[in-house]
Amino acid sequence: MNRFIEQLQKKIKQKTVKVSILGLGYVGLSLLIRLNQLGLKCYGIDLDKRKINLLKKGKTYNNFFKKESVSKLKTKAVFSSGYQNISKSDVIIICLPTPITKNKDPDMTSINHANNSIQPYLKKGQMLILESTTYPGTTDEIFCEKLSKKFNLGINFFVSYSPERIDPGNDLNRLETTTKIVSGYSRNCTKLSKNFYKSFLGKVHEVSNLRTAEFTKLYENIYRSVNIGLINEMKIICDKMNLNIYEVIEAAKTKGFGFSSFYPGPGLGGHCIPVDPFLLSWKSKEFDVQAKFIGLSGEINDSMPYFVLNKIIFALNKNNKNIKNSKILILGVTYKKNIDDIRESPALKIINLLQDNFSNVQYYDPYIKKITLDNNKILKSTKTITNFKTFDLVCLVTDHDKFDYDKILKQSKIIVDTRGKFNSKSSKVYIS
Repeated sequence: MNRFIEQLQKKIKQKTVKVSILGLGYVGLSLLIRLNQLGLKCYGIDLDKRKINLLKKGKTYNNFFKKESVSKLKTKAVFSSGYQNISKSDVIIICLPTPITKNKDPDMTSINHANNSIQPYLKKGQMLILESTTYPGTTDEIFCEKLSKKFNLGINFFVSYSPERIDPGNDLNRLETTTKIVSGYSRNCTKLSKNFYKSFLGKVHEVSNLRTAEFTKLYENIYRSVNIGLINEMKIICDKMNLNIYEVIEAAKTKGFGFSSFYPGPGLGGHCIPVDPFLLSWKSKEFDVQAKFIGLSGEINDSMPYFVLNKIIFALNKNNKNIKNSKILILGVTYKKNIDDIRESPALKIINLLQDNFSNVQYYDPYIKKITLDNNKILKSTKTITNFKTFDLVCLVTDHDKFDYDKILKQSKIIVDTRGKFNSKSSKVYIS
């Protein structure tokens, strides 16, 4: 064992290792909070200066992070929008976004910028870990190729990949209780990263190479995307057959084996499921393979806002109303319940479609004060709902726990339910 491995291993064991985290979103800040709880010295880096200024004051920038956890960071962690603190670090973890373009190709702008920016601050004995969800080959092709010109990888510099597994709004599957996947450029890299994560998390599962680790993360999200696409298609079929999809799901769940329940919705949202599958479908073309399931599930899930629009039009027509000038309330605009994140939210598409059809649309969301529409107009959330009877139709898009569902059901004239929250035989409820 060489001195670089021995030194890093010793620091990990004694919890004196210093860690820089690039990207302080759900993933990066969650890691920083966990490491801070164990007393490790952490450097948080993010190009969003507003976010950095809030964290320096011990304030959270969204409701995913508990205020008390973030407030403790201001006295221990060091936050900046620059990369200079990387030179003080033993471990560098990259947790940056990997979105897709309009053509559904990977947009590696953030990753490439970070890779270039950190180079002057890297030194022998450090370990770099990529956590961003990305296509198989990214760690090798973007990071290892560049680093190998400066270091002897696996000997005096170490590179690993460990995909994030954060589920915003889920208090059961927390960072410290979710198994961590790891792999490295070499056996030394894998061992060091495995020991590093085991020092502050629960179970760690090692895979044979970097590409397998990268593929595993995509497979997890593709599994969800395809199954959500399937259940959304089943919802459409049930609707045509005048069947209740939620009754079907509850019945199927009684089997106890060979079935995992997925629930339909108004479409996909968030930073993972609508995006990540296309990273693999893009890469698979290099190997002359068409990822047909990915494309098909994407088409189905992308079509769901139009299904909701048609259900709204149908429900209004059944009640002798026209969508034009109808007063419609959208309940919830975040992509999932109890969080304040609207990235890729299907609610935004539904609102834009309703405006295209000249309806008088408003929304209420306790977590989102305002949204920007396709026409760049700002739409503000109604502050309070005193009486749902003032609306011709109420459409539940995001099922926040804060909503008073009994009041909504009692007062609303017509309800279009995209989440199965009003799974009743009420004639005013239309499942969408």
